[in-house]
Parts: sequence; C-alpha cells; structure tokens
Amino acid sequence: MGTHNDPSIPKPPPPTPEEQRRLDELYAKFEASHMVPLWTEIGDLMPQVPKPAAIPYTWRWQDLLPLAEDAGELVPVGRGGERRAIALANPGLGGRPYISPTLWCAIQYLGPKEVAPEHRHSQNAFRFVVEGEGVWTVVNGDPVRMSRGDFLLTPGWNFHGHYNESDAPMAWIDGLDIPFVHYTDTSFFEFGIDRVTDESTPEISRSERLWCNPGLRPLSGLQDTVNSPIGAYRWEHTDRALTEQLALEDEGHPATVEQGHAAVRYVNPTTGGDVMPTIRAEFHRLREGSQTAKTRKVGSEVFQVFEGRGRFIIDDEVHEVETGDIVVSPSWAATEIQAESALDLFAFNDRPIMEKLHFSRTHTEGELQ
Repeated sequence: MGTHNDPSIPKPPPPTPEEQRRLDELYAKFEASHMVPLWTEIGDLMPQVPKPAAIPYTWRWQDLLPLAEDAGELVPVGRGGERRAIALANPGLGGRPYISPTLWCAIQYLGPKEVAPEHRHSQNAFRFVVEGEGVWTVVNGDPVRMSRGDFLLTPGWNFHGHYNESDAPMAWIDGLDIPFVHYTDTSFFEFGIDRVTDESTPEISRSERLWCNPGLRPLSGLQDTVNSPIGAYRWEHTDRALTEQLALEDEGHPATVEQGHAAVRYVNPTTGGDVMPTIRAEFHRLREGSQTAKTRKVGSEVFQVFEGRGRFIIDDEVHEVETGDIVVSPSWAATEIQAESALDLFAFNDRPIMEKLHFSRTHTEGELQ
C-alpha cells in the first residue's frame, strides 16, 4: 500500500487468505460508496516535490503565425465564436486548451477592418504585442491603442472588444487565468454590443492620460483597486527602464538581479502590487552571452521572446528560441535562460495565486534550502 518505500520501515506480513477476502470486500464497498482510501493514493496526492502533468514546451512563432493567418481567411470573427483566438495546449494536459494548469495563452488574429464584439467575463486577461499595429482594444468604453511591445490589460468583468482600423491584419498573444477560474467554478460571462462602444483611434487612452504621469497619483483615484487602472504599459517606458538598469551596471552601480540581466515588473499604481490578482507580468533583458541561475519555483511561467536568440534549459531539456517563440516552464521545473544574442523576454506567471495561498517556494541552484 502506498508508493513511498522507506527501507528503515519494516514491511507488514502479507494478509492471510481470510484477511485478503475481507480486504477485497472492503475495497469493493469503498468503490460502491464513492470513497478512496488515502493509503492507496498518498504518493500521487502528496508527492515529496511537485509532479506537474504539464511539460516544458516551446511553440514557434514561425509556425503559429501562418496558422493564425489561415484561420483569418477561413474562420469569421463575430458573435458566437467571439474571438479568432487559438489556444496553446500543453501536451501534458490531455488535450485541454491550457498552457499550464492555471494559465491560458493564445494567439489572436484580427483581419483588416474587422471587429471582435464586446463581452465581459470573470477571467482576468491581458494582451502582449510582439509585432504589428492598427488595432484598438476598447475596455469599458476606453479605446486603447495596441502596438509593438505594449502590454495591455483587460481585468475581469470589464466589457471589452477589439477593432482593426487598418488595411492590414494583426496578431498578438492573449493571457488569461481561464484554467484557474474553470477549476474553481467561478466563471461568469455576459455578451455586450455587437461592435464596440467607441471606434475612435486616440494615440493615448483616457486611463493612460490619468494614471501614467511618473510619481503622480490623481486625487480622483485615491481608493486602491484590485486591478491596475492602466489600460496599456507602453514599450517605450519598458525599454527605457531596462536600458537604464544595464547602464547603471556599466557605471558600477549594480541595479540588476543578476549580472547582465535587467528585469522589471508591471505593477498596479494604486497598491504597488501585481497588475491583476491572479497574474504577474514581467519583462527581462539579458545581455549577449549572459545567463540566469538555474532556479525552481512553485507555479508555472510563460515566456515570449520579444527580440533576440537564446535557449531555455528546463529540467535539462534544451529549447532553442528566437523572436516570437513561446515557452512554458511548469511548476518546480529547473529553469535556466542563456542569451545567444541580446535577449528580450516578456513573461507572465501565476505567482500571485501561490503567494496569497502561501504555497510559494523558490530554490536557486547552489543555495541552501
């Protein structure tokens, strides 16, 4: 019984024929009563370290984009299907459309002049743009421009839709907490209008005009919010922050987590915490030839290469990557990143959930546990 074999613990004698008969009857009664004894399942229910079903995997942008383009020609977008979004299904999760047990990631594609109608749902969502422009996402009536390197938020239960005002298609990645919400039976969904509430194309959204002034908080927004009120975190600000971190290192003022590694976290300006209660988002820049320490973390993490070439070594498996590629690192997988060229990485993970539940744990190779 059980799956842990400790040689210091003496094994009990085998059951007698009469005891075996009674045990068989007992297990049959357990099954009929929809009961499962712990002693037969403890190795699976309580492993000594996390044993995720999800596996490390890499999706190639050069494969994803042509498939999205084909879908753009063949699959209409509109009420019912709602979005031309194609989920990345982790091969270890039995065909479910999840990149990890808690996170969902998809490539979304919108053709010229197309509109994805408004709806809202419990799930928290974001967009990240690795290339292209011409689409505005409208969140609670606020049109937000989408362009290369931008990180855009659609927190749960906010009406939102997308429209392409250009003559060219555009693709981006979506990240949501769909698996977590589905598992906890907390999902709600509501249709909005068949288009979007505002089809104007402002360069800067209202939320940015109000909230994106460095070090200044509007007095009309003194109440903390669980989600960030910022609609878009612009690439020019992300790029500048990373550039300055590495410049400070060059000047002899260490400002990075590791040598040759700059990193920033997108934050909610009302709390200083994560942008959404279930998803953390970061951006990492590695100098050419640099690498991160091999680290294990509870919870899963997804990376998209924004620019450059390198490799992920996840549980000793090498994943060569280049611009646009998407990599998932499952819970407690030993993960190391090596930069062949200068390497820019967008990353998101489920660590806010793990920290709130006090399940969070990290181990870096060479450190004492």
